[in-house]
Amino acid sequence: MVRSEGTGTDTEIEAKTRAVTRQRGRPRSFDRETALEKAILAFWEHGYEATSVSDLTRVMGIGAPSLYAAFGDKRSLFEEVVREYGARYGSFGERALAEEPTARGAVERMLREAAAEYTDPGRPHGCLVIHAATNCTTPDVEESLRARRNANIAAIQSRMGAGIAAGELPAGTDTAALARHTGAIIQGMSQQARDGATKQELEALAALAMTVWPPMP
Repeated sequence: MVRSEGTGTDTEIEAKTRAVTRQRGRPRSFDRETALEKAILAFWEHGYEATSVSDLTRVMGIGAPSLYAAFGDKRSLFEEVVREYGARYGSFGERALAEEPTARGAVERMLREAAAEYTDPGRPHGCLVIHAATNCTTPDVEESLRARRNANIAAIQSRMGAGIAAGELPAGTDTAALARHTGAIIQGMSQQARDGATKQELEALAALAMTVWPPMP
């Protein structure tokens, strides 16, 4: 057989060339951002466990090989979905905590915007981070979302602590309990939105939740 400068037979060279071509991949015949958005909506609507790879390929409009090549396996895709959901839809709370001048104002805005976000008619209702691992049998998925929820509560408590330091909350305020209360209200609003509660009903709930706040010093 003919050899090429000590690099192997012609057959071996052709095999290596095909392997490199496969690694580089062909140009994608789909828009990755559009496909990712459809995956977000699927996991948001049905949760991690109930959304199969075949469900994903159907709603994303791509084949399984394209899904694996572009996003990895289902678990990897879900991790990216959660990150993108946070950036596209779930960042209203973070913005409220960062932008409002008082802790009370931040929480009030957070609850008010949750009422609007969780009932938006163009999207699945509720919050993906709260609901996507319900009845999930994949422990690391469940734990990752639990960690995100707990981190959100910790951020709220930290903002309340800053409020005490600034003199806008009484020194004896139980920030841990108040932050947990806020987290419970947000999670409850998410579930009620999925059960059909309207924006106006959730706004009324948010206003009522704020009545437990201690008065300004």
